[in-house]
Amino acid sequence: MEIMYLLVPLSVVLVFVIGVVFWMSVRGGQFDDLEGPAYRVLMDDDGPAPEPTPDNPKEAGEQSSQR
Repeated sequence: MEIMYLLVPLSVVLVFVIGVVFWMSVRGGQFDDLEGPAYRVLMDDDGPAPEPTPDNPKEAGEQSSQR
């Protein structure tokens, strides 16, 4: 029975900490847009890789050594 004197206050403190963390995430905008990231994953915006330009010899050198 003596363990209840420890567990009850500890659980109240734990609930309070969880509530503070949740409140901070709500205030920080964590739950503002729940559907946007899911749609962004589905939108494929990957295009072909750009060709190296003569203006950047480092990229042009890397490409020629890889071929």
